[in-house]
Amino acid sequence: MKKIEAVVKPFNLDEVREALAEVGVTGLTVTEVKGFGRQKGHTELYRGAEYVVDFLPKVKIEVVVSEKLVEPAIEAIVKAARTGKIGDGKIFVTAVEQVVRIRTGETDEAAI
Repeated sequence: MKKIEAVVKPFNLDEVREALAEVGVTGLTVTEVKGFGRQKGHTELYRGAEYVVDFLPKVKIEVVVSEKLVEPAIEAIVKAARTGKIGDGKIFVTAVEQVVRIRTGETDEAAI
């Protein structure tokens, strides 16, 4: 099992969710986050004063999938979230040792 964490622009969330559902991902967790990479923020004008926005709003999508769904899930996220512009986001994949469904006590693949 693998955990896929994708940090993407907020307006791409619905497209990514739909793309993941199409490849068989049944559940996900979404968190509103802020951060920056190569974008390094930007300046904005508010009531005549200029100020720097260092951290940009993003959403972090987390899914745990079986080994066979890792590549299709990554491809679905990339296809749905890519705009071709800086700040499209990143995907991180890590190993998951154990999963337990609290309600039933199911473990590992059965708990996903």
